[in-house]
Amino acid sequence: MSFDASEYGRHVAEVYDEAYAHLTPDAAVERLAALADGGPVCEFGIGTGRLALPLVARGLTVAGIEGSPEMVAGLREKPGGDAIEVAVGDFAETRVPGEFALVVLAFNTIFALPDQAAQVACFRNAAAHLRPGGRFVVEAWVPDPGAFRAGGALRPVRVAEDAVLLEAALLHPAEQRMTTTKVRLSSAGVQLLPANHRYAWPAELDLMAELAGLRREHRWADWTGRPFTDDSRDHVSVYRRPERA
Repeated sequence: MSFDASEYGRHVAEVYDEAYAHLTPDAAVERLAALADGGPVCEFGIGTGRLALPLVARGLTVAGIEGSPEMVAGLREKPGGDAIEVAVGDFAETRVPGEFALVVLAFNTIFALPDQAAQVACFRNAAAHLRPGGRFVVEAWVPDPGAFRAGGALRPVRVAEDAVLLEAALLHPAEQRMTTTKVRLSSAGVQLLPANHRYAWPAELDLMAELAGLRREHRWADWTGRPFTDDSRDHVSVYRRPERA
C-alpha cells in the first residue's frame, strides 16, 4: 500500500492544538533560534505552527513542508500563519525554494515516514535544503521494545480535569513499526487519533545523516541541552552540513 502523507492530518487536525496544548514549545523555540543564528528556517511537518509561529515572532524567516492540507488550514487561521510559505507534500521528497540555515523535524515526526528508505530520503532532502554549514535538527523518542508486553501496550499520555489522553500501541519488531492510536476522552466524547510509526534508534539516524553527507554535531536528552545518557527516553540530535572547502 502506498504511503499517504496527508492521512495523519485528516484524522487529527481538528483537535491537534487542543490535544497537545500541554506541551509548551518555549525550550524548543529558544534552542532552535540559537541554532539558526538569525538565518532562515525550514520546518518539515510544520503542522499548525506550534514551533513556526513563535520562531517568526522572534524575527526569523520560516518556511515549511506539510503533508496535510487540513493542518496547513489550521496554520493559516492563526495570526501570521498566512505569511509562511508552505509546500504541501511528503517531506521526504518535497522541496521549498531557497537555502536554509536550519531544517527542523520535531516531535517524533521522522517516525511518521513508512520505512527506512523514506527516512534516508528525508535526511537527503533536508541536506538539499541546507546552505553550507547549515543544521538539521531531529527530535525523537528512543525506542524501548522491552516496555511492551506481548507486543502491545496502553499508556497514559496526559491526565487532566478536562481530558484524558491515552495511547494504545501494537509493536511489530521485525519491521521496527508500531501501529498506534491515541484515545482522547473529554466532554466532547471519545476521539481516536491514529498515528503509525516506523521507529529507529539514534545510531541508525546517525547513519542516515552520514548517507546524506551530514555529520552529527550535538545530541541532547531534551531541548534544554541536558546530556544524553543511558537513561534518556528522548533525544534532540543536531546534524551539520560541512562548509564549502
